[in-house]
Amino acid sequence: MTTAPADSIPRSAVLALSLAAFGSGISLRLTDALLPLFAREFGITLGHAANAITAFSVAYGLSQLFFGPVGDRFGKYRVIAWACAACALTTMLCGLAQGFAQLEFARLLAGATAAAIIPLSMAWIGDVVPYDKRQPVLARFLIGQILGLSAGVFVGGFAADHLSWRVPFFGIALGYIAISAALFAINRQLPAHARVLNRVEGHAVRRVVSEFGQVLARPWARVVLLTVFLEGAFLYGAFAFIATHLHEHFGLPLAAAGSTLMLYGFGGLLFAVASATLVRRLGEVGLTMYGGLLLAASLLVIGVAPVWWWAVPGCFVAGLGFYMLHNTLQINATQMAPERRGAAVASFASSFFLGQAVGVAVYGALVAHIGTHAVIASGALGVLLVALTFSRLRARRMVAPA
Repeated sequence: MTTAPADSIPRSAVLALSLAAFGSGISLRLTDALLPLFAREFGITLGHAANAITAFSVAYGLSQLFFGPVGDRFGKYRVIAWACAACALTTMLCGLAQGFAQLEFARLLAGATAAAIIPLSMAWIGDVVPYDKRQPVLARFLIGQILGLSAGVFVGGFAADHLSWRVPFFGIALGYIAISAALFAINRQLPAHARVLNRVEGHAVRRVVSEFGQVLARPWARVVLLTVFLEGAFLYGAFAFIATHLHEHFGLPLAAAGSTLMLYGFGGLLFAVASATLVRRLGEVGLTMYGGLLLAASLLVIGVAPVWWWAVPGCFVAGLGFYMLHNTLQINATQMAPERRGAAVASFASSFFLGQAVGVAVYGALVAHIGTHAVIASGALGVLLVALTFSRLRARRMVAPA
């Protein structure tokens, strides 16, 4: 595929996608700080309450396999706009849930509808921005997701201490309505090459199998997908319990715990601002190696800290390290199969969120037996091994491309 020139793309196009990513991010992390409240209000264990996260992540991950080819077929930007409209409905259902079983189901639907936003946005940017300029643009786009992830934990904690847990779901639904309207308006202004790409015909199921088969047939694609699966499992399996850890072990109010975790997003913002310099000085190998080291060290500090405020620098540096590592993996994802970029990036996002679902489910089952200290520390070790292995493989590939 020939990447289209970016000059003819309205500046508001990426901004609107970033706002959609904000909605996706806040939806994903909203329930992290609400887990202790769910456990008390619904009379369930902490591990059971974590199903509110797992349900969203499973649906989000599996739905990538559907939205990637759909975006290629009908136009990525338009599909994102329709997905935001659907997110407004499913998020509203979360707020209306009358029991935890209904909340789990609504979160499943919310994850399925939000699944289109991040991967199709990344793939669309890959279509319209040349590769040598793509990483800073992706970093700026991800500011929305970063802020959303931070806001999600904070809003969830604030709601747990001062509001009903239903209130943030209603607010997010209203936000999705506004974002969807903006995306539809901008889509009508896009040049033709940015609205519909890779239009293909044929039987839908065969087309999906064929497109993902073409991605998986490439050895480097399999390396990237396995790496991001393990990254999601170790990192977010541990991350989901940090707010609970600060609340239960140090007596920190959930609103304060959520505020502390917001610093994770600020660390990501630092990467977004400094991404061009970091990419130039460290390259992909250095970004993944040092990013993994920073992320693992930060998680370990949070997990073994004798006082809660160690989590303040820990969360900030963890955010910087994560985006150094993950943004590099995303760049590799956009180039795994350029002629099937929608399917390739969807595979990447699917692997990442299925990894998260597995990690949260496993750690949710273990947390009652080994405690949050061990959960967070083991996540740090796993992330370190994943990052160093990928860095070594990336360096080998640069010397002798596969």
